[in-house]
Amino acid sequence: MRFSFSRRFARQYAEAPVEIRKAFDKQSRLLLAGLSYPSLHAKKYDETRGIWQARVNRDWRFFFTIEGDEYRFQEITPHPK
Repeated sequence: MRFSFSRRFARQYAEAPVEIRKAFDKQSRLLLAGLSYPSLHAKKYDETRGIWQARVNRDWRFFFTIEGDEYRFQEITPHPK
């Protein structure tokens, strides 16, 4: 599997705090080990559009699609509570 990034994701990632970017980098590497990696808590977010959600940390989430052999990151945002 490989990664690609939407423009929205790239902008949000660049604007995110340094500690969130570092946490995302770690979580994205774990994603390569598989969707079921425990700290990801990955789940289907929008079945119709094929969007998945996973944890960056307790307060942030990232959203992605799976397109062939590629994880396409769509968004990284604070998790609303």
